[in-house]
Amino acid sequence: MKPMTSQDALARLAAVIESRKPANGGDPATSYVARLLTQGPDAFLKKVGEEATEVVMAAKDVQGGADRGKLVYEMADLWFHGMVTLAYYGLGPADVIAELERREGMSGLEEKALRKQAERAREEGGTA
Repeated sequence: MKPMTSQDALARLAAVIESRKPANGGDPATSYVARLLTQGPDAFLKKVGEEATEVVMAAKDVQGGADRGKLVYEMADLWFHGMVTLAYYGLGPADVIAELERREGMSGLEEKALRKQAERAREEGGTA
């Protein structure tokens, strides 16, 4: 039997989020995910922003000696709300993992330069 991986856990969570979409029978009266998705992007994007801020604050607290578990807890909330956002747009963790794999072995500076080059080409009417 194959050992479970972090990617498996993300895939399982993505499947739960997908099942909670109102289009798949998720009930906003009983499901937090269904409620967020029913309220639309403003609701779940606000949560992403709030959770990102809480991650920053937790990291600062950890830097000051607080329990690192606080940072993990807040990051889990951010990842969760990020996954709700992905699901709304028909994406999932596999799409993010594929992008990270595409970048693997490339320096961050190189990746950023290539991205800017592609943006310039699109603005000039070319393709990248």
